[in-house]
Amino acid sequence: MTDYLQAVFAMLGPGEERFADPAAWLSLEEELGRRLPTDYKQIVDAYAPVQLNGHLYLSHPASESWNLGEKIRSASKAWSESAWESYVTGPDDDPRVFCNLPQLSFGTAEGLVPLAATDQGAAVFGAPQVHGFSDGVVVQGEEGDWGGYPMTFAEWLYRYLIGEEMAGWDSATFYPGPVLLEYLPTAPGQRTRDAHGPERGM
Repeated sequence: MTDYLQAVFAMLGPGEERFADPAAWLSLEEELGRRLPTDYKQIVDAYAPVQLNGHLYLSHPASESWNLGEKIRSASKAWSESAWESYVTGPDDDPRVFCNLPQLSFGTAEGLVPLAATDQGAAVFGAPQVHGFSDGVVVQGEEGDWGGYPMTFAEWLYRYLIGEEMAGWDSATFYPGPVLLEYLPTAPGQRTRDAHGPERGM
């Protein structure tokens, strides 16, 4: 059985852990009223704030810029005020159905928590359960379509990076070669710094 967290680390290379801080996670989780997935926190601690392969953004709760708590609060407010139901066409793409929720909320203990986003318009959420799987992943793609992924965040990220359709309808895009990591500026005067993971043989 694949250890997807270690597979992600192997694909991205050694992390810099610029902002790893257990207290920042504890504060954020107390605010949300729930623990975030351990594998997600380990990946974020190792690399964030970062943009992966030119599209996927990961923020960190201890960074002043690209702060995960602020991203969750602002995204949750926007989603709560959005017409997200207008993209639901039936039970197969209704997050209330595949997350087993009577109603959908954002940024709450029992709802969807924004974890990541792409510059193409996809939003990635953590959910208490997806198709019965604890701490699964929910995505609204750039076309507005909803999908539930009964897997860990690490498995979702691994499959996303190898080019599977993990960010909505017709989203599969494979970038050959090492993964591009763009470390985002977190202080005045800093610039985005590019790095690459190990050769993947892809």
